[in-house]
Amino acid sequence: MILHLIYDKFDFKSWIIFFFVFLLLVDMIKNKNPSNFHLRVGSDKIVIISGYKMVKEALNTQNASFVERPNVPLFHKVFKAIGISLSNGYLWRSHRKFAAFHLRMFGEGKKSLEHSIHSLGQRRMTPICNLINIHFFSQTGTFNPLTILNGAVSNIVACLIFGQRFNYHDECYQRILRLDTECVQLMGSPRAQLYNVCPQLLEYLPGPHQTIFSNYKKIANFLRGEIIKHKEDWDPSNPRDLIDNYLTEMEKVHDPKAGFNIEGLVITCLDVTEAGTETTATTLRWGLLFMIKYPETQRKVQEEIDRVIGQSRQPYNYLISGTAVSTILSSVLHDPNEWKTPDTFNPGHFLTENVFSCQCHNVIFNFALWHLLTGKRACLGEQLARQVLFLFFTSLLQQFTISKCPGEEPSLVGEIWFTYVPAPYRMCVSSR
Repeated sequence: MILHLIYDKFDFKSWIIFFFVFLLLVDMIKNKNPSNFHLRVGSDKIVIISGYKMVKEALNTQNASFVERPNVPLFHKVFKAIGISLSNGYLWRSHRKFAAFHLRMFGEGKKSLEHSIHSLGQRRMTPICNLINIHFFSQTGTFNPLTILNGAVSNIVACLIFGQRFNYHDECYQRILRLDTECVQLMGSPRAQLYNVCPQLLEYLPGPHQTIFSNYKKIANFLRGEIIKHKEDWDPSNPRDLIDNYLTEMEKVHDPKAGFNIEGLVITCLDVTEAGTETTATTLRWGLLFMIKYPETQRKVQEEIDRVIGQSRQPYNYLISGTAVSTILSSVLHDPNEWKTPDTFNPGHFLTENVFSCQCHNVIFNFALWHLLTGKRACLGEQLARQVLFLFFTSLLQQFTISKCPGEEPSLVGEIWFTYVPAPYRMCVSSR
């Protein structure tokens, strides 16, 4: 009777989740160290590493042993093991070196880029403020910040890749953003992940993986169109952006193993777009959500903004062997051996004397956080992301107070997309 009831209540998604949880529990029971275990996805074995000490050992001390990327069918179908993020060996080293040079050339981490970001941020802030005010003074006064933040952050990345920002009423560009958001959302679904277990079979069956492939094909076609436009007026002596620099690299490097060709350029642009937009916009959404849930912390942040910057001056940044291995980074962020209150929102983890300050000497630099940004695969755009986060977050709290909608209680329990994102929430804002 009980089994029959369970069978009736479980849908396809529930059975998939149950199956993977069952395998996970079996592996944890079999292993002496429950914090590190292995599981099988199809015929592939994956070792899972968690906890600060083990993750540090893997990503920092033994980084040369963990630099290769495994072949994940869902990603390989799109990224084809070329570009920056999912390539390996000589091709990866060549593209990573190129990307690092491009970011340095356009001033990443320097005041020149900061001014550029801020200039774009200010042009974007006007329509953001207008839109927020329209929502605030409308009948409901509520809105979901997802689309606004994705659009704002993506235009920062667009300046680096295409040398220009896109009009926010450009339906073609907005469609590309919607397609990419849908891909990121679907990639974390159990049905899409099932493609990694038996890709040969699911290749010919409908499902979310087909939507992902179709969306990325449309995004790639958009990128090819932008590359064609660049080639028409490309001047090697006056590079405007990443595409121009890559075209120059194609002329200079004749080694086919380095992978500098049009398809490599398309995937590189896709890499930078994906890495630069979704993660930063998601972090901003989490930041706003925490300000809603913890208004006292928001008040302290605004007090410091008023004290250090004021409400009229522009904010600037003051922050100075075959087996696949995956690290659980959330286990580092919640490691009780490294954090005083690992399961509580506590900005005091990074502050001395409870002073909310962007000045480096007031920030405690916890190495349990630093090791998320280390190793040979460390994020190339970390400094850019830090500046974008600071400028957008500070500008928003400089102008507005964020609050929850009447009768609604946003949840701090997120959703698993390709990244861990906040559950959809609406917010109210009021001008300061």
